This record gives sequence, C-alpha cells and structure tokens, in this order.
Amino acid sequence: MTELAFGLTVERRQRDVVEVVLGFARTLRHAGVAASPDRVEAMLAAVGHLDVLDPTDVYWAGRLTLCGSPDDLDRYDAAFAAYFAGEAPRKSRTSAQHEQRLAESAPLSASEGSGEESEEAPDLKAAASEAEVLRSRDVADLTVAERDQLRRLFALLVPAAPMRPSRRRRPDRHGGVDMARTIRHALHDGGEITRLRRRRPRPRPRRVVLLVDVSGSMSPYADALLRFAHAAVRARPAATEVFTIGTRLTRVTREMRLRDPDKALAASGHAIPDWSGGTRIGEVLKAFLDRWGQRGTARGAVVVLCSDGWERGGTELLGEQMARLHRLAHSVVWVNPHKGRAGYEPLTGGMQAALPAVDHFVAGHSLAAFEELAGVIERA
Repeated sequence: MTELAFGLTVERRQRDVVEVVLGFARTLRHAGVAASPDRVEAMLAAVGHLDVLDPTDVYWAGRLTLCGSPDDLDRYDAAFAAYFAGEAPRKSRTSAQHEQRLAESAPLSASEGSGEESEEAPDLKAAASEAEVLRSRDVADLTVAERDQLRRLFALLVPAAPMRPSRRRRPDRHGGVDMARTIRHALHDGGEITRLRRRRPRPRPRRVVLLVDVSGSMSPYADALLRFAHAAVRARPAATEVFTIGTRLTRVTREMRLRDPDKALAASGHAIPDWSGGTRIGEVLKAFLDRWGQRGTARGAVVVLCSDGWERGGTELLGEQMARLHRLAHSVVWVNPHKGRAGYEPLTGGMQAALPAVDHFVAGHSLAAFEELAGVIERA
C-alpha cells in the first residue's frame, strides 16, 4: 500500500506540473510569445531535471525553451511575474519608448489609414526591432542600459564545439565492417555469418583555446570577448581553455568555469595583472607555446586569438610564433573588432605579420559577429 500511495503521489505531482506549464504556455501565447507545442515539450523535459519548487530553475527552463527570439524576453518576464508571482504586468521603459515612437510616426489623417489599423499599430513589428538592431551595434558605442541588455543576450549564447573523430568506435549501420563483433555473433549462430556488423569512429569535441587581448586598445571590447569566452566554457567546460594576453600571459579557465557570468568576469579581473596595459603579442604567444601549446594544449585544437593587432614588440617574433602555432593547431582564427567597420584594412604591422598563418579572419565588434564566430569555430 505504501508503494502504491507513493506512486499515486508522484503521478499526481507530475500531472500538476504539466497542468501548470500548459497554463503558463497559454498565458505566454496571450502575451504574444509563440510558445509552440514542441517548445512546451522541451520545457517539460527541462523541468523534469530541475527543482520545480525553485523559481529560478523554472524561470530559466522556460526562458531558454519557450522564447524564440530576443523580442520575446520582455513579454516572457511580464508573463512569468503575472502567472507565478501574481504581479500585474508592467510595460518596460524600452517598450514604452518604442510605442511612443510608433505613435509619433502614425498617420495624422483618417485617409492614410483606417481606425482598425491605427489601433493595431503599436503591436506591429518595426522594420528592425530594438533587440535586432542591438545585435548589430558596435559594443564600444553602447550605452549603459544597452550593455545591460546585451549581457542578457550573451547569456543565451551557446557556442557549439567543433568535433573530431576519435580512435574509439561505435556500432553503426553504414560504417566499416567490425570483424570482432561479426565473428562473435556468427559463433552464436552456429558459425554462419548472417549479417555484417559495422562500426564508425565516435566523434569527440575538439579542444578550443581562446587568447583574449586585454590591453588598453582592446578595453572597449574586452568585456564582450570575455563573455563570449565564458559562454564557450559554459557549453564545453572540459574542452575549452581561456587565456588573456597583454604584457603577460594569464590562464583564466578556472575563473571562467563559474556559472554566473558577472562573477566569472569579476574573478578574472582579479586574476589579470596587466588589464588595460600594453601589448606584446609575440612574446606572450611564445610563452603560451613554450608552456602550454607545445605540451598539447594547442596541438590539434582550434585556437582563437582576439586582438586588434597593435604590437609594441617585434613583428618578426610575432610572425615566427604564428607560424609555429599554425603548425600545431588544427585551425587558427583571428578575431579583430575593427574588421567590422566599413573600409577597414589590416595595415598594422602586427596584422601583416600574423595573417599569413591565420585560417579565418573575422570581426568581433557585435553580438551578430560573435554568433558568426561561433559558427566559424563549429565548422572548423
């Protein structure tokens, strides 16, 4: 009887959780968030692995599964507060300013638009939403409020790791013939081979190494670059290494493994002694290869250097170390924030010395550029 009662209690609790999630999804759809059935199913699966009594777990499970675009975030927050906390939805300052601009640009006469269209005008999407515009904005030109919103968007970024074949193999219908398994199954069938067993290499994540320039010339972009590094470590903590470069080399992988991005960046800031200092990329890169890269950290890895290329040391040393890195690494990616500006050309001595050993030269000035960088790393 005790086991039966426990089973009924668990089943009733699961049914209650499903009903609550379905009701919340209906609330979201009324608020304008397209919470499709497959997204609701994903939230149920996520909640099944979390503590349903923890509001933080439930909030992030729904936010990461039910929201389909940055436009849904404000509506999701208002609906979550109204449904679970009983608070009346309040318009955010951003949405209020947006509606005011729409009202100011609305038709002045009835001949330019019908009354029905005027009533629905605030709900129509602008040519480009504020979040979409923010994705393409240079992070060095953002206000404090826009930087706060960008941090929330960075929290949703999940870079995928590049994969590589390993020596371990797994059964597969279309791989090579697995003689050991084929013979073993044949012995069970009286010595007759009835079907060929096959196998193929099991893919494993390839190591990703990020070298982030934190010198004075890179200070407007250092925060965004480190947040991207934190997202990469959060996605693959065992296969991602993060170093900062300036006048010296600092390993901040341990600090980047903190779950909260703000705490991770604060801990990294305390660990970095040369923040906003000079730049000696060649010397620092040599130190990295001598201590870490040659011993295996860079061997077969995707190495991402984030710098504007302003080299105060010798460019000859930088060129030699870049060629050395290119021989060790699987792929070398150079991220320059200035590449996203119109008319940019890599004319500095550091960039001229490094580019011959670079496989991918990409921008790193906006969230859209970081999303593109994540795709470059995955395809590498």
